[in-house]
Amino acid sequence: MNCQGRVSPGTAAPAEERSCSWLNPWVFLISVLVIKTAFVTVCLVVLLHGGYGQYKTLLQNSTEWHCIPKISADKMEGWMCCPKRWRRFQNSCYFLSLDTMSWAGSEQNCTGMGSHLVVINSREEQEFLFNLAKEKVTNTYETKYYIGLTSYQNGQWQWVDQTPYEKIATFWKPGEPNLLFAERCAAIHVKGNRDSNTYSNWNNILCFTSCYRICEMAVKFV
Repeated sequence: MNCQGRVSPGTAAPAEERSCSWLNPWVFLISVLVIKTAFVTVCLVVLLHGGYGQYKTLLQNSTEWHCIPKISADKMEGWMCCPKRWRRFQNSCYFLSLDTMSWAGSEQNCTGMGSHLVVINSREEQEFLFNLAKEKVTNTYETKYYIGLTSYQNGQWQWVDQTPYEKIATFWKPGEPNLLFAERCAAIHVKGNRDSNTYSNWNNILCFTSCYRICEMAVKFV
């Protein structure tokens, strides 16, 4: 609308032109509101769809690493690195939590750190983890650490990384697993820091039980 037309003295302004004095501020305000609404919408879309991925990348890039030389045949081939406060064994890094969660919460927490609940592939790994867990136990009472083994999806035991369950070593306590209709998540069971039962210490428990957890990620070679 053009509101710049000139009116001769003593001549009444047309109705359209008389309305310009109060219409222009409203048009301006409505335009500002539309622009703000569009801006907020775009920001929310970016935050919900892209922001979380950028946040995870930021966390990963800011992780402090502890590295040791990788030596083969008396020749240094590079470095093997784990995040600080994680422990290395062979080609994996392990983190033992200081807080407790359900099995699902534990797996989600590990995934958020770029890892997963531990998958135990050998007797040597089981021994390492049991002794590591005993280091964290400060009393003689029992303590449980979730591992990445569950049967709650289809009734069959399955590792979180899809490693075939029947092809790797298992270390259940005598009589375990039992009550399979209800207790569908597995944990390493440590009976205090003097427990000498290095093997045969897995226990199946209710998946909503609050337990500690062991996260695992592959060693980073640089």
